[in-house]
Amino acid sequence: MPNTYQAWGWTPGAGLDGLQLLRKPLAQPGPGEVLVANRAIALNPVDWKICEWGHPDWHAGTVPGVDGVGVVAAVGAGVQIPLGTRVAYHQSLSRDGSFAEYCLVDAYLLMQLPATIDEGVAAAVPCPAITAWQALAKVPQGASSDVLVIGAGGAVGFYLAQLAVQRGLRVWATAGSRHRAGLKALGVIEVFDYHDTQWQTQLQAALGERPLHALFDTVSGAHAASLAHLLGYNGHLVCIQDRQETAPLPAFSSAISLHEVALNSIHAHGRPLDHRALRAEAQRLLQQVADGQLLTPAPLEFAFEALPQALRQLKEASTPGKWVTRLA
Repeated sequence: MPNTYQAWGWTPGAGLDGLQLLRKPLAQPGPGEVLVANRAIALNPVDWKICEWGHPDWHAGTVPGVDGVGVVAAVGAGVQIPLGTRVAYHQSLSRDGSFAEYCLVDAYLLMQLPATIDEGVAAAVPCPAITAWQALAKVPQGASSDVLVIGAGGAVGFYLAQLAVQRGLRVWATAGSRHRAGLKALGVIEVFDYHDTQWQTQLQAALGERPLHALFDTVSGAHAASLAHLLGYNGHLVCIQDRQETAPLPAFSSAISLHEVALNSIHAHGRPLDHRALRAEAQRLLQQVADGQLLTPAPLEFAFEALPQALRQLKEASTPGKWVTRLA
């Protein structure tokens, strides 16, 4: 095992332009930790956002990146995972992340990969698929089974639409027109082009007397608030970006419930029971992908050395798909 490793380091206040390819000393895992030799790394919107916004726990040289897949290279005291085990993980934003050849991860975060899954495909699962599962888990059964996924062309929305269909819900979605055929093939009833200023009217006409039970918004808290009026009585507004600081509708009107989704918060606020539940669900999602029951977004592969450029393209959303790099 080498004494140093290659990693992308962050520069305070410099955004994506400040990412630098560094060599860092390779630390050995402490009690309860695992050293993962990364084989595939996936990019997520949170990665470029935190690089630009900064984070209270980051300093010069902090390694960004939340999602990775690799093999167990070393284990700390109390860890029983065999060396060489293939694993995926979703790293805390408060620690050095996945944009590196190696990553130190708490053992309870690791998800073992199904034998048949490709590592690049597996890297595209943790952050968006677990977020989608958490969002759907917020919503109980209601009088109506109609739900709306805003931004189903993105990774989280893509997984969410599939999981909602699997749950037996009547799924409607907004996305760019290029995503319509693919989403309808997955069981989405109709896909409305968000560029069309009449899409809300078209949705309401299609629903008729059926109330909208839940709305999942992947854009922003303000955007979600602007759509709250679409929900029926006792409906659910689920924010996957931001949250609702004030109620978007008058009190004692349609009595909707407001939900926030914050996957990273489990690292600071989750209990062992939460960690076990998330890991079990993540492994179920990975198995569904391996079995072909859950599709991942189209892969967009890039060279590790071109990671900042790929993050810029992700930010610009110029190409649909999931950005993944493979490491030797």
